[in-house]
Amino acid sequence: MEDDLVGTQAPARRLTDPAGALAELERVLPALAAHRLPAPPGVDWPRLEAALGTALPADYKLLCDRYPTFVLSDFLHVGGPVPGSEAVWAEDTDDLETLAEWCEDADLTVPLHPYPAPGGLLPWSSSYDGDYFLWSTSPSGPQEWTVTVASRNGAWWHYTGGAVQFLADLAGGALECWGLPRIRPEITWVRRP
Repeated sequence: MEDDLVGTQAPARRLTDPAGALAELERVLPALAAHRLPAPPGVDWPRLEAALGTALPADYKLLCDRYPTFVLSDFLHVGGPVPGSEAVWAEDTDDLETLAEWCEDADLTVPLHPYPAPGGLLPWSSSYDGDYFLWSTSPSGPQEWTVTVASRNGAWWHYTGGAVQFLADLAGGALECWGLPRIRPEITWVRRP
């Protein structure tokens, strides 16, 4: 059987500064800045990270602290935990169970496994079509984590930058959308109760 790994894409330069990655996303999605929150929503990151058993990347936490949940190109849901529901968010295993099945079914030269396996995949976003956007965790720490895309159609691919830079490169057209629809730099806002 043929390997389901389509390939790896790399940013021209990896943005390691969370504020720099967020500034690039704001440049690519100019409508984003008008919706910047006046104050962080109050996610208890230490509680969430304790429940997960790992710290999370600073770029992702900064994005969640600065912006409400939004949808990119009527496709990709971008947002974090609801304040007060951190433990629920961390303990939701539905995505990890689905991911475990996908990893088992995938014909990959190097097998992938869901978190908490060493180097395991941890979901940070999903699409309305059922695609997963994952961190490839690393023992060197969350600032070194990269992105893996698991497309519902069976295509897997890697991106060697962080999640926020991935969103910027995807929306800005710097990435090939392997196994995904064409992404437009358009956002809609999700209202939470």
